Amino acid sequence: MVDAIVIIPTYNEIENVERIIRNVFSLQRRFDILIVDDNSPDGTAVCVKELQKEFPDRLFLKERKGKLGLGTAYIAGFKWALERSYEFVFEMDADFSHNPNDLIRLYNACAKGTSHVAIGSRYVTGVNVVNWPMTRVLLSWGASKYVRFITGMDIHDTTAGFICYKREVLEKIRLDKIQFMGYAFQIEMKFKAYLLKFKIKEIPVIFTDRTRGTSKMSKGIISEAVFGVLKMKIKSLFNLYEI
Repeated sequence: MVDAIVIIPTYNEIENVERIIRNVFSLQRRFDILIVDDNSPDGTAVCVKELQKEFPDRLFLKERKGKLGLGTAYIAGFKWALERSYEFVFEMDADFSHNPNDLIRLYNACAKGTSHVAIGSRYVTGVNVVNWPMTRVLLSWGASKYVRFITGMDIHDTTAGFICYKREVLEKIRLDKIQFMGYAFQIEMKFKAYLLKFKIKEIPVIFTDRTRGTSKMSKGIISEAVFGVLKMKIKSLFNLYEI
């Protein structure tokens, strides 16, 4: 029985989706995949449906009506996984910024180690980012430092989106109470796990910026992270934050 599933949200990832699926399925350890597609006009979901014929028991697709945000995509994926028997649930991007080979290292940290959450970390051993301009490196690194300072979490890469959660973490977090829908969602999930006293471990990985397709980063996403984190921390201090 497969105990691990990789959730991959997609929007216009036709250039990457087949390659990422085949790469994950080529690993020595077996992982199932759930693609959560936000009605990509480029045919991403159509490609996945064709691949389902080849991988009928390993590849799953959840189609949504439109571009509803990264956070809601993962929450939909988490709920789908929890309705089934998966013990380890992963977040991973479709664009190869996360190396599929590292899935096994994250899995081992939770399945063979004592961690409840394993983070594929760009910053735990320095700055391990490839193909980003220096301005974006500084922005991302600075954002993680800011979040670490504000929240008190002992995590170097607080904005990372390459993660393994043990089932019990997702069962304990009240997913319907998640406030952030953009990339700040990643921060909030870690903060909730931290407040619930789960053990979080960072696994050093090399992050490589996409070579195909278009980045979904925007100024609004950054603003949500900067100001939302401060509000989140203040609420937690006064017991007004729902975990």
